[in-house]
Amino acid sequence: MPDTPHPDQLDLLPDDVAAAAFRRLVRHLRHRHDAQNIELMGLAGFCRNCLADWIQDAGFPGDKAAARELIHGMPMEEWKANHQTPATQEQLDRMESSLALNKVRSALP
Repeated sequence: MPDTPHPDQLDLLPDDVAAAAFRRLVRHLRHRHDAQNIELMGLAGFCRNCLADWIQDAGFPGDKAAARELIHGMPMEEWKANHQTPATQEQLDRMESSLALNKVRSALP
């Protein structure tokens, strides 16, 4: 009897529940200005800008600037001016190492 792969339980999550969780995550990141994108990239391999890219990949009709404004809750230029701090070399190095792990992970769509 051949092995049948187990479905990813995430795919069984109702879309309305997934959408509510996504909105909560975005609002949480809007509130946590102290969580810098560079730090998120270094720790998890994604950031607010990635979320903006992913909503575009999923069919958001706006351009990159509109997607980023939706996720950041303000235009990108305003976000950078008010909340972004200069990245250190250590942060950049951590981000590069983290991004390399993303490439290894073939399960990411």
